[in-house]
Amino acid sequence: MKTAGRFGGRLHPDALRFSSSLSVDSRLFREDVAGSIAHAEMLGARKIIPRAEASRIVKALRGIGRDLESGRIDLSPRDADGRWAAEDVHMAIEAVLARRIGRSGLRLHTARSRNDQVALDMRLYLRGAIQRAVTGIRLLQRSLLGVARKHRTVLMPGYTHLQRAQPILLAHHLMAHLEMLERDRERLLDCLKRVNRSPLGAAALAGTSFPIDRRATARSLGMSGLVENSIDAVSDRDVHLEFLAACAITMMHLSRQAEEVVLWHSEEWNFAQCDEEFTTGSSIMPQKRNPDMAELVRGKSGRVYGALVSLLVVMKGLPLAYNRDLQEDKEPVFDASDTLESCLRMMAALFRTMAFNKNRFEQEHGADFLMATELADYLVRKGLPFRKAHAAVGGLFRQCVDKRVRLRDLPLTEYRKRSTLFERDVFALLDPRRSLRMKRSEGSTSPQQVDKAIRKWERTLAARPRKPRTGA
Repeated sequence: MKTAGRFGGRLHPDALRFSSSLSVDSRLFREDVAGSIAHAEMLGARKIIPRAEASRIVKALRGIGRDLESGRIDLSPRDADGRWAAEDVHMAIEAVLARRIGRSGLRLHTARSRNDQVALDMRLYLRGAIQRAVTGIRLLQRSLLGVARKHRTVLMPGYTHLQRAQPILLAHHLMAHLEMLERDRERLLDCLKRVNRSPLGAAALAGTSFPIDRRATARSLGMSGLVENSIDAVSDRDVHLEFLAACAITMMHLSRQAEEVVLWHSEEWNFAQCDEEFTTGSSIMPQKRNPDMAELVRGKSGRVYGALVSLLVVMKGLPLAYNRDLQEDKEPVFDASDTLESCLRMMAALFRTMAFNKNRFEQEHGADFLMATELADYLVRKGLPFRKAHAAVGGLFRQCVDKRVRLRDLPLTEYRKRSTLFERDVFALLDPRRSLRMKRSEGSTSPQQVDKAIRKWERTLAARPRKPRTGA
């Protein structure tokens, strides 16, 4: 926006429309009001403006915040000629403030710039977005844990390369997703440490000659420190990128979950059925029940990846300090945050209502080829090097394929042709549940280890959530 002094005229209406960010950044009104209150209180405490004037500003800002929350005021104020006067949320709120308390409202902008103001607003927004995402992750984790607990004894085939590999417990498979989400949660909380630092007081880029107290405003806003260098404070968006990267990784994990839901829901797999409330029909094929919600989650991962790449491209060639290009930081962050939150809620609801086909899982183990690794380990325990054991069992498998029989259908004599170490007790290994019980390594799919993991996560998720520390 042009201001009196350097410019004599108004910005061209087309230029104002093109450059305005109010339609996007108006959602920052809570953060903008909170930052302005902290700034006004500091200005009064440091006697940069009279205390009475500071108090008047703070009182008016609190009223504006309440009115914005309730929708009682318009955040797009117009001038006396009826023309749109505000190009961003900061100017819009300042205009409302000036209308309510007159010239005193104009003192609010003392010792700050929109450069440090918007940098603060976005950090406050990111702080809330991280906390909302963390809450959403916990919601999905509880949903996955509930399904795992309910189906803790159900067998399923484990896959590599989308080929049946070894028998595992369904609970073990589901809790792999739960563990991935925990790392996503940790990444977001680690990002919060760098987000929760105040840039306010950097002004345009060089600081200010007024005797402000940057640390007082940081403490007032519950921030843990400062972005100390004034140029860095207004010119970087690395914490935005870090947040977007954490969102993108989380969405990648959600997309993988969604892909499995889509596969399991198909008639070819028939492992699980989504609740009808989360499926749609076909406009032409009456028999269809499509897992559209899972497909949408899978597709929305691309939006979040795009948000990350978009902001990386904006940032890659910017000289120090502030450039108007940085106005483009908001839409990717807002969209990624909104998308992640909605996808976390959707996947939690999907898993909470999903029905699993236990009989279909059992059928998958009927051919007993998933026990091949157990037969190789059997020979290794008897002293045969693993590579030779692998070859011996591979020969048995080929023989079964050629004869179209199962491993249990071959007589012991055929086993002994491959290795004389095979004895009659080998047939007991073809029971998939025995295979699970034989697993001993920590974190394996054995019933004991899965029960241990379930108990650990029950304690973790039942514990009263601690709000991430954001204070000084």
